[in-house]
Amino acid sequence: MSQAPEARAIGRSLRTYYAPGRAAALDGFLRRFLGQGELGFDVGAHVGDRTASFRRLGARAVAVEPQPRLARLLRLLFAADEGVALVPVLLGGQAGEAVLHLNRANPTVATASRDFLAAAGDAPGWQGQIWDAEIPVAVTTLDALASRHGTPHFIKIDVEGYEAAVLSGLSRPVRSLSFEFTTHQRGVAHAALELVEALGPYRFNACLGEEMRFALDGPVHAGTLARWLEALPAEANSGDVYASLEPARLL
Repeated sequence: MSQAPEARAIGRSLRTYYAPGRAAALDGFLRRFLGQGELGFDVGAHVGDRTASFRRLGARAVAVEPQPRLARLLRLLFAADEGVALVPVLLGGQAGEAVLHLNRANPTVATASRDFLAAAGDAPGWQGQIWDAEIPVAVTTLDALASRHGTPHFIKIDVEGYEAAVLSGLSRPVRSLSFEFTTHQRGVAHAALELVEALGPYRFNACLGEEMRFALDGPVHAGTLARWLEALPAEANSGDVYASLEPARLL
């Protein structure tokens, strides 16, 4: 397969995630989690729109992206920015190596989870997705990343069904974090929720899709968030759970 479809897909992502007006909306939402002089981890950085937002808010950023072409793009985008550390690896529960499944026509949905591939097969909104390549990638952990770069104030995790694996590599609470969920793999979301709850007295909220507004009325306990996830229709597809030790950040 030629590289042209992948290049077109990356171009499409750049147009989508850097669309006019989106930066201001993203900054307005994320400023509740990060501020001047703080540190954010962007796990599953893709084309770097969250990393760019962290920097506009005055925070340092660690951008984690194992896909080689996206890692090269991030090096180009942030080459002159000393406030961005680029880490071209996968995060998981322990250091080692894993297989990353690539969707070269839609790099947004690369995954290290075979269960994700199986679950997406007949799920609403996922028809026609083809994971047509795989590569070995190095794996490290959130704990190791924090030891090297410092404890983050906020962690964003978007890794297509590998969220619980990433969170299993975190043994100390951080102030705030987010992780993606999908309605065709609610079990992964519940496992991730349990891992976060075990770290500390977190409260939760969530956003649907790419919406930058909370779907629940105020911060809730893990059980309430779990019931909300179960009640979502399959067509809701995906979103992000937000957790914070400071509930006011979730209003």
